[in-house]
Amino acid sequence: MNNLVALATCCGMDAIGKSAELGAFAAMAGVFVLFAFIELAAPARQAPRGRRWVTNLALFAIDTLAVRLIVPLLMVGAAGLASERGWGLLNLVELPEWLAIAIAILALDLALYFQHWATHRVPLLWRLHKVHHSDPAFDVTTAARFHPIEIVLSMVYKMAVVVALGLPVWGVFLFEAIFNLATLFTHSNFALPPRAEHPVRALLVTPDMHRVHHSARERETNSNYGTLLSGWDRLFGTYVASPHDELTIGLEEYQDRRPHGLGWSLMLPFRK
Repeated sequence: MNNLVALATCCGMDAIGKSAELGAFAAMAGVFVLFAFIELAAPARQAPRGRRWVTNLALFAIDTLAVRLIVPLLMVGAAGLASERGWGLLNLVELPEWLAIAIAILALDLALYFQHWATHRVPLLWRLHKVHHSDPAFDVTTAARFHPIEIVLSMVYKMAVVVALGLPVWGVFLFEAIFNLATLFTHSNFALPPRAEHPVRALLVTPDMHRVHHSARERETNSNYGTLLSGWDRLFGTYVASPHDELTIGLEEYQDRRPHGLGWSLMLPFRK
């Protein structure tokens, strides 16, 4: 029991930590509702809702429960534990807090770029990740559509990065908050005004840029892996500015209503 209490304390699970976590969740919920209203008012493409929305949001609920049950520390907790034990590279040097936070945000965004690349290149990981890409439409609920096993593996990977680099607690917390909001934004079914698209895309991933990643054409599916900063794709040669022809969303073999089903989506990685 004492070990559990120690873990809870170092993981920021006291009253302040819980308040921050609830605040971040409330912000994400508010942004989700805002983007959903914008999609309804001015959609970039027509996207079915109904059963598809229920399935995508149900996957999000299952993912959240799975992570809570299987991974006790999460990213902020891993950062707290690393700080307490002096683990990781940044805990070996003295840095200004602002610089450590900036390094944390950049390092985690780069780490998740490579993780996303790997989910398309490693066959076992692709079997899980294609649940996300099997959605034949593209809107803010697509951001919630991941298989729970992928989400658990992703959290373990991110925790390992946090501990290995010794990233600061506030840097990890800020990155998680920003990254979650960016995920909603990049999957939203609207387009920025033409005058804003290119200046914004010069720094950040936009919905039009990420929509290419959800193309049914393999060359386009295997591009634009970034979620927050757009520069990683340009740096590593995976950037595609726009699709080559009329954009078809999803995967060619699932251009029907099967991905709208929750049971089908959960079993997809195990199908031949």
